[in-house]
Amino acid sequence: MSGPDPWSRVEYRRLVAWPERIRREWPLLAETLASAPSRRLLELGCGTGEHARALAGEGWEVLAVDRSESMLAAASEEPVPANLRFVEGDLAVLDELVEGTFGGAVCLGNTLPHLADEAALGRFAAALARVLEPGAPLLLQILNYDRIHERRVRALPVSFRPHDEGELVFLRLMDPLPDGRVRFFPSTLVLRPGGEPPLVLERSREVLLRGWRRAEVEAALAAAGVVPERALGGFDGGAWERLESQDLVLVARRRAGGEGPL
Repeated sequence: MSGPDPWSRVEYRRLVAWPERIRREWPLLAETLASAPSRRLLELGCGTGEHARALAGEGWEVLAVDRSESMLAAASEEPVPANLRFVEGDLAVLDELVEGTFGGAVCLGNTLPHLADEAALGRFAAALARVLEPGAPLLLQILNYDRIHERRVRALPVSFRPHDEGELVFLRLMDPLPDGRVRFFPSTLVLRPGGEPPLVLERSREVLLRGWRRAEVEAALAAAGVVPERALGGFDGGAWERLESQDLVLVARRRAGGEGPL
């Protein structure tokens, strides 16, 4: 990848309870992808590859894309099944990274905010439309930045994972900026009850993201011919609420017949 890898020091794999997360998200994933016109699937922003492997395990032919060299190295530590391929690259030039067309796409986690401006978001949407088959579904999830900006949310819920010395604490602080960007500070600490000190900073980074609001994402997709169908507040299927929902989960579809600007 060009430029520094902002996730090179964040061991994302051990910070998430992956089996539980996959189980929680799977019903909506399966429902959305059931209408896919083919079994070729894109995962956009695959990180360490847990979703990609789960989807490949269900028989999808998965091409998983991420711009982080370190994330893809972690994703490839175990043998990669024949129906899964990892590709490094920028989502803004997605159509230059892949060959052929795909029956569906998923973009999960906080991937889209790495597209820094309207031009990059528009290029991504147009590139995605070019590689999706007519009628192909898209399932996209990001944080609810409408809520984050308007309520000036400064932190996401703290998560805890087992650690040899106690517990690993995943802390995600934020600083929403007036221009729509968000300074994001993913940090890991080790909580050592009885230790001195009891809380030790292990790793910390600062990443500058673009906190895309729902209307901005939907407009970019629709302009490219990927039409939003519904907005949810999470994988439980509940309706999206602008100032209450933690996440924004969009279900969209490449316009049938391939109509729309490309």
